[in-house]
Amino acid sequence: MYNLYTLKNGLRIVTEKNEAVKSISVGVMVQNGSRNENLEMNGISHFIEHMFFKGTDKRKPKEIAASVENLGGQINAFTSKEATCYYVKNLYTHLDLSIEVLSDIILNSKFDPEDIEREKSVIVEEINMSDDSPEDALDDLHSKLAFGNNSLARPILGTIDKVKSFTREDIKDFIDKKYTPHNSVISVCGNFDDKELTHLIEKYFGDWKSKDIYVPTYEDALVHPGSDYLNKDIEQLHIGLGLKGLPFGHDKGYALVLLSNIFGGGASSVLFQKVREELGLCYTVYCYPQPYQGVGMFNIYTGLGKTYGEKALDVIAKELFKFSKSPLTDDVLAMNKEKIKSTYIMGLESTSSRMFSNAKSVLFKNKISTQDDVIKKVDKISSEDIEFVLENCFGSGIVNASYVGNGINYENLDKVITNSTESYNNKDSKNKIQI
Repeated sequence: MYNLYTLKNGLRIVTEKNEAVKSISVGVMVQNGSRNENLEMNGISHFIEHMFFKGTDKRKPKEIAASVENLGGQINAFTSKEATCYYVKNLYTHLDLSIEVLSDIILNSKFDPEDIEREKSVIVEEINMSDDSPEDALDDLHSKLAFGNNSLARPILGTIDKVKSFTREDIKDFIDKKYTPHNSVISVCGNFDDKELTHLIEKYFGDWKSKDIYVPTYEDALVHPGSDYLNKDIEQLHIGLGLKGLPFGHDKGYALVLLSNIFGGGASSVLFQKVREELGLCYTVYCYPQPYQGVGMFNIYTGLGKTYGEKALDVIAKELFKFSKSPLTDDVLAMNKEKIKSTYIMGLESTSSRMFSNAKSVLFKNKISTQDDVIKKVDKISSEDIEFVLENCFGSGIVNASYVGNGINYENLDKVITNSTESYNNKDSKNKIQI
């Protein structure tokens, strides 16, 4: 049973009751992430996420974690490009504590100057750890390449210099402007009493105020063509390929998810069977949509031995072209609808996953997307939807490419993509590589 309502202060509440479970998941999701930052403040959203766990007037840092974990629960948070979420998962008997501790860290954090300086060192190490990961380095490199000067291009963690520059005043000012009830959602999923839940949310969040109503806006973003390289002393070559995607909430989005699953979503996919199983060129190869507000990209990733790069790119480019020209039969379409529905339903079997899903839906679409709603949309995927995505996403070809490796002639890799694409479609310029 779903419920959606708004407190007098503008805070939206979405709840999903499930009496068959004994757990409760509570999350506060804020429409603020690295995309909401200017260049000088890049990384401050993630920094604030850390600082909310560093002490309040009521609790010391250890007590924040212990108050939940000593009861067997979990408390955590994450920052993405467009949102930050703080959440607790607990037994349903600890609903009061779950909501209270979230309100405490979000509304009463102290931001002690000594804690701020100490946490800078922690996040610098997190950045260093991310830089040491080829996959993370590739993701940051590809975002910078694909989105240019747009804030989507910047790393969620920020840079070491930026992190070291943050002051208590910067943090407080950013929170005052970007953390408001109007751009936040409380999402609750699990076993609860409706009246008790309503009372507790009002009790702990009803007095949350803000000076101004903050409505997040975003600069127009485009997926830029080109290629970029990062030399790194590692054994493997990591490759990221970008194609045109679809923005969050696009009416053809489910068709893109379905086609992504067929092309590179599992062990039976086109890419896995061809690049790994048939040719033995890699261990990992997959693709995935990357939707944001107003813009989207479709990504292909593989990590493989240095000597296999050119062959793998040639195969991927050719398989991509063939796939874009191959409409699905009715039987294949029906079968893959069932796959998507099964994956979706199984992915929402925990209260926390459903809590996240509901929060995101209300935060960005201001409505609940129930499981039945999603299943109906999947069932309605038509041949016309498939053709649209094949032509506009897959058929537009590889737009950009990024590489992380050591001792690689990256220009030759670019040429392989270009030559492979042109040889299959030299009469249709829109399918040519644009790097």
